[in-house]
Amino acid sequence: MFSPEVLKKRRSELKISQAEIARQLGISRQSYFTWESGKTKPNSQNIEKLAHILGVSASYFESEYKIVKTYLQLNSHNREKVENYAEELLTVQEENNVIQLYSIKVIDDIELSAGLGENIYDESETVEVFADKDYSYDIATWIKGDSMEPVYLSGEVALIREGGFDYDGAVYAVVWNERAYIKKVYLEEDGYRLVSLNPDYSDMFASAEDNPRIVGKIIGHFMPVVGG
Repeated sequence: MFSPEVLKKRRSELKISQAEIARQLGISRQSYFTWESGKTKPNSQNIEKLAHILGVSASYFESEYKIVKTYLQLNSHNREKVENYAEELLTVQEENNVIQLYSIKVIDDIELSAGLGENIYDESETVEVFADKDYSYDIATWIKGDSMEPVYLSGEVALIREGGFDYDGAVYAVVWNERAYIKKVYLEEDGYRLVSLNPDYSDMFASAEDNPRIVGKIIGHFMPVVGG
């Protein structure tokens, strides 16, 4: 499993800034920040590039790397001790750390665009995901794209409370030209101005002539719990 702590530690040891690594990778600093914060993880291609930049092997970033490296240096007798102790720890952990998970029904064929937008449909299928908190919401759907980073991440679930426009600057789900978006919204005389958090994206204007619709306010967002 990719370890953001190992990545941050190695970068700090070499005294390389986040911005410099992002530049060498050809990505935004915000995208790189989500790796070190553990909110997202790089794909295999970017892990290889990170390894080259930081002068380590690709396996170096795996959280198991140090454990495996140490284990392989043990003799057979001590390896058996480690295995037995690990099994005991796992048993205790499973008994004492039962986490309650909450089911969330996510509209699966509509993604709120934090980028280019997706077509929306009147009839939608849902998929069950799990959260470690009990949320109150009306609609749940996926977030796609990076225009709302670093707050709203691609792959997260957005939770919507249905309703109209309340005030400037709130983050809403908006349907415009048969596409769904998540944006900060500002009411103007002849439509809505849709604003991204990522400064790399320009504002968009949804003209009143196009009948843009506020689906509701974004009241929460989370990355689904793996293994729910």
